[in-house]
Amino acid sequence: MSEAIFGGPALPQQRHLATEIPGPVSRERFARRQRLVAGGVGTTLPVFVEAAGGGVLRDVDGNVLIDLASGIAVTGVGNAAPEVAERVAAQVRAFTHTCFMVTPYDGYVDVCERLAELTPGDHAKKSVLLNSGAEAVENAVKIARVHTGRNAVVVFDHAYHGRTNLTMAMTAKNMPYKQGFGPFAGEIYRAPNSYPFREVGEVSGAEAAERAIDQIEKQVGAANVACVVIEPILGEGGFVVPAEGFLPRLAAWARDNGVVFVADEIQTGFCRTGDWFACDHEGVVPDLITTAKGIAGGLPLASVTGRADIMDAVHVGGLGGTYGGNPIACAAALGAMEIMRKQDLNSAARRLGQLMLSRLREIAAAHPTIGDIRGRGAMIAIELVGADGRTPDAARAATVSTYCHSRGVVTLTCGTYGNVLRFLPPLVIPEDLLTEAMEVLGDAFTATA
Repeated sequence: MSEAIFGGPALPQQRHLATEIPGPVSRERFARRQRLVAGGVGTTLPVFVEAAGGGVLRDVDGNVLIDLASGIAVTGVGNAAPEVAERVAAQVRAFTHTCFMVTPYDGYVDVCERLAELTPGDHAKKSVLLNSGAEAVENAVKIARVHTGRNAVVVFDHAYHGRTNLTMAMTAKNMPYKQGFGPFAGEIYRAPNSYPFREVGEVSGAEAAERAIDQIEKQVGAANVACVVIEPILGEGGFVVPAEGFLPRLAAWARDNGVVFVADEIQTGFCRTGDWFACDHEGVVPDLITTAKGIAGGLPLASVTGRADIMDAVHVGGLGGTYGGNPIACAAALGAMEIMRKQDLNSAARRLGQLMLSRLREIAAAHPTIGDIRGRGAMIAIELVGADGRTPDAARAATVSTYCHSRGVVTLTCGTYGNVLRFLPPLVIPEDLLTEAMEVLGDAFTATA
């Protein structure tokens, strides 16, 4: 088995079960967590991690788990990658904070320069750096509203955009994200998405886009729309890949009607889908793109990057925040993006995706409860259904995921109906380790049949 450096000694890239999962030390610490942490904070797998790197997590009981979550698509370059850790350590020794709005520093500008180079389109671009994905989406809406002088925001079925008041309104799923937290921000309108598996009959991407455009024009009015905000591939909504042609047609309609087209690439960005950004797949060039998660190797950083004229529409002082573009997070981002470039993690994501798809198709052939296999690059999911091939089976998804956890493989569920298993391995995971994880998944379907 290969090893990965996580900032200290090498961490063997091998699943190892020293105790049941969770083990006794994790259970003891989880009891303490229950006493001290707010009950509204959920936990997928109650193991306490003491080290991580490559494709594994080691817990306090000595168990080594295969990581198919990457902290929800955050640690694409690996956990505590040396290039990231070294830059962070150097920055901590230099200074930890000044607030970019008080006294600026090069790291913030360097990240903006890299974003201008990497994001879709060759137009002049500018960025604002923030702390979280929700904050990025909220600022994108602010910028679009000022630029257009309009108020309406169009989002889509099954979308997830965050947990702030505005982004909760933009998010489609009620439980657990919205339940009891209203009233929400106004002027948010929802349009039908392209969800190939759940369409009635064959609906092309262009047809699905026309369906959405027709609803927008009838119910909102193009002249009232400040922006369209869409995930090029749904994240929490179930890793749904829209039919080819859907995104380009929406982008063209937005351009023709003076609407700002915002791509929410918070989960899909930074090599996750096999391209720097998911929009690259069909050559879609958004006016604004929001990023976070994979940008900084595990440190909190987010951005809105877009056309310079749109970004400059906001008055001085209208954008910012005390911690936005923190120098330590910027140092981490520069290290992470360098790893992505040097190690060609786009190619790595495509290889990992093919490995997962191949094995998942084999499992699906034996287990018809897998109704759909989808995704792109190292962002892959399966949707579980009942005997009729359509009815969502959230209970089976939970049971399979729990089995994987008990065997030392970290998996996540998602989807509007809670019936989707999503796989987000670090882009640096050894392929033999990912193969082993897929074998455990196959065992999970057999054991829970």
